[in-house]
Amino acid sequence: MKQLTVLVAVAGALAGCGPVRTTANLLDAEVQIQAARTAGAEKEAPYEWTLANLYLYKAREEVGYSDYQAGVDFAVKASKYANEAREKAMSVGSESSPSGSRPTP
Repeated sequence: MKQLTVLVAVAGALAGCGPVRTTANLLDAEVQIQAARTAGAEKEAPYEWTLANLYLYKAREEVGYSDYQAGVDFAVKASKYANEAREKAMSVGSESSPSGSRPTP
């Protein structure tokens, strides 16, 4: 009987981790997408930008179905592509502006 109580307690604790972990990953993906937007990824890295947004959408959909592991997986992919979009947009932006030059007043 004591083992059953311990098993139920452990199962209950593990069941609560899914939504928390998923929420953290979704927030991270949203922050990465905002950073990419700020860097101009919508125009400079449209492929990565679109993938990041679609993966975030799919992650939210899976969480809505209580499939937390799939939600985590898609949120991680969204973060990855948002980060790639931001880096690509920043590299394109730095190449187009001449280094060492100051804007004229």
